[in-house]
Amino acid sequence: MSTTPPDDVTLPGVPALPGLYRQALALAVRRRIGRASTPSVLPDVRHRARGVSVGLEALGRYQQLLGSAGRDQVPSAYLHTLAFPVAMSVLAREDFPLPLLGMVHLSNEVHQERQVSAFEELDVVAWAEDLRSHPAGTQVDLVTEVGIGGERVWTGRSVYLARGVRLPSADGERHTEDRPAFSAPPPTGVWRLDAGTGRRYAAVSGDWNPIHLSGPTAKALGMKTAIAHGMYLAARMVDQAVPAPSGGLHWRIEFAAPVLLPGVVATSFTRTRDDSGDRVDVVGWSAERQRPHFTGWVRAE
Repeated sequence: MSTTPPDDVTLPGVPALPGLYRQALALAVRRRIGRASTPSVLPDVRHRARGVSVGLEALGRYQQLLGSAGRDQVPSAYLHTLAFPVAMSVLAREDFPLPLLGMVHLSNEVHQERQVSAFEELDVVAWAEDLRSHPAGTQVDLVTEVGIGGERVWTGRSVYLARGVRLPSADGERHTEDRPAFSAPPPTGVWRLDAGTGRRYAAVSGDWNPIHLSGPTAKALGMKTAIAHGMYLAARMVDQAVPAPSGGLHWRIEFAAPVLLPGVVATSFTRTRDDSGDRVDVVGWSAERQRPHFTGWVRAE
C-alpha cells in the first residue's frame, strides 16, 4: 500500500502543456453548460514530478531564441519553464476554482540558491495558495520548488489573475496603492518583437496558451490581440541583467500593460546598490504610449 498522503500527488512525468490546455478547455465547456460544478476553495494538494531532465537540445533552442551564449548551466527563467507544466497541472484540476485559460500573469519572484547544471536531474513540486479578491477579479499564488538530491535550489512564486471571476471564498478585496504617474527613465535599449514572437517562445517553452499565439486565438479569450509571454520578458530581463551568473540569483518582475504583438519595448537597465548589495533595476515601457509594460530587478548572490 502506498504511503503517499492523499494531498500529495506524484505525477508519472512532466505533463504536456497542450494536453493541459485541452483539458482546461473541456472543463470550461462542461462548467458553462452546467455539467461540472465550480468549486469555491483551492484544492489542498501538491503535485510532484521526479527525475526531470533538462535536455541539451531544447536548452540550446531556448538560449538561441534569447540570443544568449550557449552554456551548460540552466538559465534561471528556464528552470521555471521546465517546472511550469507541473504547476499548470494544479490549475487544470477539476477541483481548481479558477479557469486556467485566459488567466493573466501579474508578477513573478524567484530565489535561486545556486546554479544548476544541465546534467542534473530535477525534482519539482507545485501548489496553489492565498486565493484572494482583486479589483478586477480573483487572484492566486502558484508556488513552485525545484530540488536536486533533496536540496531545494530554486523557488518561484507566480501571481495570476482570473479577470471577472468572483468567488465567495476569496479574502476581502485588497486594493493596491495607486500607481504613481509613469515617468520614463533614460532608455538603454529597445526590444523589437514581431508577430511571431509568441509562437517562437511557445515552441521552446511548451506554453501554447492561445492568448500568445495569434490575434484570433487571443480575441477568443477576451484579449485585443496576441500578447507576449510574461516569462519571455522575464527571461530576457534576467539574461540581460546578469548574463553569466556564477552563484545564486534573486529576481522579481511585475507586469503592468501587456506587450501587444507585434510591439516595441523601450528598456532601461540601471545598476544600483542597496543594503543587500548590488542589483540591476529594470523598466520596460511603450515609448509610443508612455506607459510601463513591466518593472523588475535582478540581484546576483
